[in-house]
Amino acid sequence: MSTQAPPLTAQAGKISGSYLTTQDGTQIYFKDWGPKDGKPIVFSHGWPLTADAWEDQMLFLSNHGYRTIAHDRRGHGRSSQPWDGHNMDTYADDLAQLTAALDLKKAVHVGHSTGGGEVTRYIGRYGTSRVAKAVLIGAVPPIMLKTGWHPNGLPLETFDGIRAGVLGDRSAFFKELSVAFYGFNRPGAKVSEGLRESFWMQGMMGGLKAEYDCVKAFSETDFRADLARFDVPTLLMHGDDDQIVPFEGAAKITATLVKGAKLKAYPGFGHGMCSVNKGVINSDLLAFIQE
Repeated sequence: MSTQAPPLTAQAGKISGSYLTTQDGTQIYFKDWGPKDGKPIVFSHGWPLTADAWEDQMLFLSNHGYRTIAHDRRGHGRSSQPWDGHNMDTYADDLAQLTAALDLKKAVHVGHSTGGGEVTRYIGRYGTSRVAKAVLIGAVPPIMLKTGWHPNGLPLETFDGIRAGVLGDRSAFFKELSVAFYGFNRPGAKVSEGLRESFWMQGMMGGLKAEYDCVKAFSETDFRADLARFDVPTLLMHGDDDQIVPFEGAAKITATLVKGAKLKAYPGFGHGMCSVNKGVINSDLLAFIQE
């Protein structure tokens, strides 16, 4: 007999225009594209970005008849900047309130990087009654931090360095981080300065406190119990040259923790493959959704 607690029931937040007001008064900005009667696909973005990071996928899938929704995580982008709540439980609660307020049913949830953790914790806390499928792309589960049970994780000093960069000069830090994020430091890479500027702009839209606290959330959260709750078709997409969330310590292990998960590794692709390699990613997303 399972000893897991039953899933939580989400309380719907209040929708006004393009904003959701959560139970604790936080305003969450969201985009809702495509036909309203289309099958819903919900996107959760990575750190320190916004819903804008998903526009390539949203436009592509909405043009194929799907309803696509993406939100700015609390403290990021156009959402409000509360002092508290920058942890995976609250991120999942915000997502649950949004899906309940929009009354989304049989949705496909897609999460990149930190957003993959958000989707994972959402399923862990709320179950899959509103979920048809899940896609984790370059996602942080099962945990990013190196621990006794997770020797392939990254040392705490790595994340201390990120926090120091955010506090010291986050504008310069984000500009530099974009290079490894998109794999622009690899031989023969075609560097897009526009994409780097978009990354910087999205990062600077967020609040300093939220972005600082989020480092702990995405690096130290243990998602093993959440992954055990997955009972829907799940696709894990990960670049084998991901310099931000290394493949060996992430998707390769997550694939052993999610029953029936399909793992797709992309040779030479980096963390920002949803932008750099959007043609391939969009095609594979569509194929999985249509299965």
